[in-house]
Amino acid sequence: MEKSITKERTMAYISIGENNRLNIPDNPNIGYIEGDGIGPDITSTMISVVNAALEIAYSGKRSIIWEKVAAGEDAFEKTGKHLPQESLELLQKTVIAIKGPLTTPIGQGFRSLNVTLRQHFDLYANVRPVKYFPGVPSPVTHPEKMNMVVFRENTEDLYAGIEWKYNSEEAKKLRTILTKEFNVNLTEDTGIGIKPISKFRSTRLVRKAIEYAIKNKRRSVTLVHKGNIMKYTEGAFKEWGYEVASEEFEDKTVREDAYLESPGSYQDRIVIKDRITDNMFQQVLTRTEDYDIIATTNLNGDYLSDALAAQVGGLGIAPGANIGDTYAIFEAVHGTAPKYAGMDIANPTSIILSGSMMLRQINWFEAAQILEEAVTQCYAEQKVTQDLARILNIKPLKCSEFGKEIISRMRGRKDQLAN
Repeated sequence: MEKSITKERTMAYISIGENNRLNIPDNPNIGYIEGDGIGPDITSTMISVVNAALEIAYSGKRSIIWEKVAAGEDAFEKTGKHLPQESLELLQKTVIAIKGPLTTPIGQGFRSLNVTLRQHFDLYANVRPVKYFPGVPSPVTHPEKMNMVVFRENTEDLYAGIEWKYNSEEAKKLRTILTKEFNVNLTEDTGIGIKPISKFRSTRLVRKAIEYAIKNKRRSVTLVHKGNIMKYTEGAFKEWGYEVASEEFEDKTVREDAYLESPGSYQDRIVIKDRITDNMFQQVLTRTEDYDIIATTNLNGDYLSDALAAQVGGLGIAPGANIGDTYAIFEAVHGTAPKYAGMDIANPTSIILSGSMMLRQINWFEAAQILEEAVTQCYAEQKVTQDLARILNIKPLKCSEFGKEIISRMRGRKDQLAN
């Protein structure tokens, strides 16, 4: 595994200054978790591509010192723990990190490491940009209309993990309380989960979405909820979202109803909308171009972000990040695909584009732009891995070969500019 471009440089960590501002050295230590299954393959390729982007953009003046963080199955084999305390301490030290996919058992076993990391570092915003790359096969007629960013609340809702098995003492006690105190009668075979939605966590998520929309000159923010049924959780999320917009961004936002009455009066404002979740699933298919930034609760965001990615080629090319006020962990958003582990055939685009998001997080925009343009060029030329090559009926590239194609185009772009 390549550790850095300039190994002789002194190690330097990102520090947190006033107002949670990050102080970024020219050669920061950044943590990486290889991940399980295909994780080592795609993570290695990502590191090679990011290192090359930095060298091309900054000619050795900026680089990353990569620190491996033990987590997942490999960590369990060595330490008996899937996420050792030493790993949490190292992630806290590096502040910024990136990870491959980690195994999450269904119905049994340890709790999701992804959820654990999000809650431990208060990474309350799961950010998922979704846009189309020309040349990628899509199941919809006009995938080029897709250009959305999902801000999914990351720390509460049903993903808070507050639940009890149907035959546990806790479930029995809760069923008794619900019957006696609230006249809610549940059968004895009923498991119980609690869905917490708080004003504090909802408002900070919507605030971050609006700030992103303003900074990136986007057109609208849509609050997605199921408030027609869950009035005091999902419905409250919607109301609190509107409050944030009107109280904190009054001169930069406008509610959809006011905008529709007089569009010409609000051309420079971010339009704040809301949509019920099931309707939104239809809307992103039938009126894709009407939506831009989405802010939503945890479970809704999970479904919706995957549905958006399906329109533009799938999770294999969808980047993601978990971001708080200071800490951030970028990630491949797909699964571990263990049957392909070690075969060098997986698509590394998700984690490569997440690496680009990471570069933008530390304000290294030039390298991010070079990387993204090269990925776009590869897809336009149909230089793809097996997941897409089999649909296009063309010869696939290996995971590492795809990385080399990206690097080749970054270097080619630099040579064109030099001439």
